[in-house]
Amino acid sequence: MNTLRLSLSAALLMAIATAANAQQPAAQPAAQPGAAAQQQLTPEQQAQVARQDAEMGAAALQVMQMIDGNRAGEVWDGASATMKGAVTRDEFVRQINIDRNRLGAPTKRDQPVVSRSQFRAGEAVPEGIYINVASPTTFASQPQAVRELVSFRLDEDRTWRVSGYSLR
Repeated sequence: MNTLRLSLSAALLMAIATAANAQQPAAQPAAQPGAAAQQQLTPEQQAQVARQDAEMGAAALQVMQMIDGNRAGEVWDGASATMKGAVTRDEFVRQINIDRNRLGAPTKRDQPVVSRSQFRAGEAVPEGIYINVASPTTFASQPQAVRELVSFRLDEDRTWRVSGYSLR
């Protein structure tokens, strides 16, 4: 699971913070950078965001493949403390097994979509900066694509860790 611990450079952190601040007022969660927010970024910052999107997409795919391989417990083991505080390892594994047994094996994953959110203290989600990677996924027992979502939180040590996994 150590391969999922993505360190973030100071320059990239500043680019993401700039993008998040440019997107919305501080009192609300930041959303996916829109065209207006992207235009406020320098070309170098835009390139950094694109690189991070690719890295986080690859990390999310690795999490999904671990889930595919019945390794949900390992995903939980390397997860953010915020996730570990919200759900026990046994419950996390149990719920994933229920969902996956109902849906069957994945047959196709489409291009992931990366979005960013920042939550303040006192909101429904624990305070922090999050990256969500959603992939439309088709499963053997479900002909219509399901949104497979892997969430990451930038922990206090500036390492991105899994903070959630869901199917909808």
